Amino acid sequence: MQKNTAGLDAGAAHVDSSKPSSPLPLLAAVTILTGIAAGLGGMLLALILHYLQHLAYSYSLDAIISPESFLEGVSATTPWRRFSVTLACGLVAGLGWWALRRFGKPLVSISAAVKSAEPRMPIGSTSAHALLQIVTVALGSPLGREVAPREIGAMLAGWMARRAGLSVSECQIMLACGAGAGLAAVYNVPLAGAAFVLEGLLLSFKWKAVIPALATSAIAAMVAWLGLGNELQYSVPAFGVTASLIVWAVVAGPLFGYGAHLFVTVTNAARKAAPRDASIIVLCLASFALLGALAMFLPSLLGNGKGVAHLSFDTPVGIGMALLLLVLRVAMISAALRAGAQGGLLTPGLSCGALLGVALGDAWCMLWPGVMPGAFAIVGACAFLASSMRLPLTAILLVMEFTRVSHDFLLPMLLASAGSLTVFHYLQKRQLAAPARP
Repeated sequence: MQKNTAGLDAGAAHVDSSKPSSPLPLLAAVTILTGIAAGLGGMLLALILHYLQHLAYSYSLDAIISPESFLEGVSATTPWRRFSVTLACGLVAGLGWWALRRFGKPLVSISAAVKSAEPRMPIGSTSAHALLQIVTVALGSPLGREVAPREIGAMLAGWMARRAGLSVSECQIMLACGAGAGLAAVYNVPLAGAAFVLEGLLLSFKWKAVIPALATSAIAAMVAWLGLGNELQYSVPAFGVTASLIVWAVVAGPLFGYGAHLFVTVTNAARKAAPRDASIIVLCLASFALLGALAMFLPSLLGNGKGVAHLSFDTPVGIGMALLLLVLRVAMISAALRAGAQGGLLTPGLSCGALLGVALGDAWCMLWPGVMPGAFAIVGACAFLASSMRLPLTAILLVMEFTRVSHDFLLPMLLASAGSLTVFHYLQKRQLAAPARP
């Protein structure tokens, strides 16, 4: 079975302008339907996620969407419940992905489908794969949930485009737009969703790609409001941009590139070493049992990292705790991937960047005080994500839409991201040029 790409991977589609375009009304209809389908799919997956979280950890049982966060819910429950639910998560992950590999059709990643001359994703296997990711993240998996709505959106968009008789290049564009619209719906980030389509999947800013990318992401986000509301992912204080923060962004940017390189190297190696036979069941049980044992004392290790990121943005964490959580989160993310679990790395990467930002920022304040720790966390999350995703424009827009910080924050975010990307690409090139070990 072909391995599905779990992260926000980049791939270029061949946008062929030599073939005649389909009629404009047909393209408009497919674009609108793609936005609606991706919005409904993302909304449904998010509602399932919230419902299972509340049920598993017994909090906010009277409402699917509640002001009580996942971190608050798991922190309030008993340590043994955290351990038992996480152990159940390992069983679901192991049995689920073993059965999918054993009995399902080969998975096709979004980037592979977008580049294919026959852009399609198997409905049954893709749906099962997406649902497994949502269930395991709800039960405490340290991996991200963003791949699931992207897969559902891409799968539905590709199916509708083929049924409408669009050309291959138009099907590729619509499939990519479905993926971006799914991302926009589940996180309420329409501009970042469109940027992901153009920067990460199509590598094209031609009008025939830009227009449907913007339209589908906007429609999907609005449709998702019906069930999720106009949700703000991270509520942060009104941080000011100071000279200290800007100079820190320049100095610390390369360190985020180095950290992102280590993160990508470790997680890629873990994915490559993942089993493809029944041993995945045993390894997932062991990996998630370890996570559950640690979560008995540190509940913030559970979940995709949203709670940790929010904590970093809004609460003084301290250098020691930030570094401890950073090391343990990277270890648990890698262990889950090594065991064969699947999921994205968007929010996990965001949380790692935020924790590294807190640690480096607190150290900086010993030399030049006057900046709140949350400001360092936001800039760090952006710089780390820009490199770990290899999609700087998408990362910057994601953080801006996630937090809705002031426009002035673009200055330190851009400077830190530039330094991060410079070091990251240098290290990547050196790694590729190094001779392979025997």
